[in-house]
Amino acid sequence: MNPDAPLSLEALRPLHLPTGGGAVSGAVVAAIATGFATALLVGLVRWLRARRHASVRRAALDALALTTALEPEARRVAQARLLRRLVRTLDGEAAAAERGEAWGRTLDRVFATTFFGAGAGRVLVDGLYRRPEPGDAAVLDAALARLFSTIRA
Repeated sequence: MNPDAPLSLEALRPLHLPTGGGAVSGAVVAAIATGFATALLVGLVRWLRARRHASVRRAALDALALTTALEPEARRVAQARLLRRLVRTLDGEAAAAERGEAWGRTLDRVFATTFFGAGAGRVLVDGLYRRPEPGDAAVLDAALARLFSTIRA
C-alpha cells in the first residue's frame, strides 16, 4: 500500500465532466438524438408497410374463401374479378387494365409465377366461359390461396 493513498472515499477527488466542451457535447447529444429519431422513423415506416401488405394479403385470402361457396362458373368469374382488384391494388390501374396474353403475363409477373401463363391458372386468363373440368375448382382454390399468401410488396 502507498502511504500517500487516501484512507477514505471522501478524500478522493470527485469526477467531473470535461469543462469548456458544452457546444461539443451538445452537438454529440443532438447527433445521437437525430440518429435515434431517424431509426425510429425508418422502423415505423417498415412496420406500416408490412401491416398494409399483411392486410391486403388477409383481405385477398378472405375474399377467396368467400368464392368457395359459389358454383364453379360463378366461382371462376369471382376469382377473376378478385385478381383484377388485387393487381390494381398491388401494381396500379394500368396493370389491371391488361387483356388476353398481356393479362396472363401481368399476373405471372405480379405473383412471380408461371401459373397463369402456362399452368392451370390459364383458365382465369382466357377460359372463363369454358365448361369447368371436375377438380378444376379445387386446384385453382389451392393455388390461388398459396399465391395470395405470398403477397409482399
